[in-house]
Amino acid sequence: MINPLHFDIDPARLPELVAVALRSGGDWCDLFFEDTVYTTLLLRDGEVSSGGSHVDYGCGIRVLCGEKTGYAYSESTEWGNLVNAAKAASAIANSNSSYLQKDSHNAVMAVNSMKKDWRESSASEFVPVLQAIESRIRAKDTRVHKVMASLAWQVSEILMYNSLGETIRDTRPIGSIVVTTVFVKDGKSEISNASRSFSVGAEMITDSLLDGLVEQAVRGIDERFEARRPKGGKMPVVMGAGASGILLHEAMGHAFEADFNRKGQSIFSGMMGKPVARKGINIVDDGTIAGNRGFCRWDDEGTPGQKTYMVEDGILRSYLHDRISAKFFGVAPTGNGRRESFRYNPIPRMRCTYMESGADGTLEDIIASVKKGIFVDQFSNGQVKIGEGDFTFYVKSGRLIENGRLTMPVKDINIVGNGPRALADIVAVAGDLRIDDGTWTCGKEQSVPVSCGIPSVLVKQLTVGGE
Repeated sequence: MINPLHFDIDPARLPELVAVALRSGGDWCDLFFEDTVYTTLLLRDGEVSSGGSHVDYGCGIRVLCGEKTGYAYSESTEWGNLVNAAKAASAIANSNSSYLQKDSHNAVMAVNSMKKDWRESSASEFVPVLQAIESRIRAKDTRVHKVMASLAWQVSEILMYNSLGETIRDTRPIGSIVVTTVFVKDGKSEISNASRSFSVGAEMITDSLLDGLVEQAVRGIDERFEARRPKGGKMPVVMGAGASGILLHEAMGHAFEADFNRKGQSIFSGMMGKPVARKGINIVDDGTIAGNRGFCRWDDEGTPGQKTYMVEDGILRSYLHDRISAKFFGVAPTGNGRRESFRYNPIPRMRCTYMESGADGTLEDIIASVKKGIFVDQFSNGQVKIGEGDFTFYVKSGRLIENGRLTMPVKDINIVGNGPRALADIVAVAGDLRIDDGTWTCGKEQSVPVSCGIPSVLVKQLTVGGE
């Protein structure tokens, strides 16, 4: 048995707390203890002028009784407060369901994967990092008007215990750098954003990382100043590898989350085992990529992280499950039960969502196959209707495709379509999958860190909102 004394509780009393929560009946109880230290630094106007650090500490207690869920939390781990939270969760989920406890007391200790623990460094050590980013960006382009850069890091100590007697402890680091650069030319301005985020320690801060951020910050600025709004209409759309994966995440990934399908709210409800894309297309949600922002050694229900094929060779093979939906569908959980913190109930959430590489050549080959269309590689401000599958995304950068060649840079356009239709209309997939390492955060009632990726793909037809 591991030692949960980090949370000021005797390990022998964890079964007792579960018993309190299930005293009035229930099928399941789990405890989620969290101790997170979060620190930020912000550079603005050439100076690191602000920053802060805070601690989030407490325990969430969940009771499942049939279809009912009771959840309560305490910001203190004193025994009396934990008992009150357990009783509150029990009262919310009040049921006469039967409950059997396996007294197995399986214990797993996570390996701390940080080579350099963020908590062993002072904030002052990272001030030169932000200053170096600004000076390097200004050296690259004389049109730089303003640079804002932030560095944030956190380390979470997690302890989970459930009514099967399983105990899991995990150490979860994450570091993020975000850079916003304002360029001015002839009275006009353009804004560039660059970011990197990894589930690792302070060893992520390297010259190579900073060089990549700087290159991303200044890349394509000439084209942005030249870009115009094109004529709109229905046309083929080529999505570039990497950050275009956000469309895959929003327009399709959410619709594969099992809670939406369990409730019949997803456009993919009832389609298990049916074709949803052409043969050869594989869409994955993966919690096993070490160091990735969406990495989950265990999810927040204690299920091991795993690689889940949602779509395999064009066929819908799996939804993304937490324990509740897995029981409903009669399958094993996929390790997608995630929560923002101990204050929140776990629900099915994505981790790192991507499409695997295809066999349709290169990006250049795909572009050469399009007579008239548009190429896009960065999206923002997407909106999706899960039930209907309809989506709209604002395009941050792209180009027209004319006679198989990239021509005029474009801006101020929207891409509008339907997720299942767009998935079925993918007619070419290049072999250049790239996972984007930006600071992606998914909001679905609560926020969790995720990542996404995609190879270059050709969608036969989408609506482009232009002039």
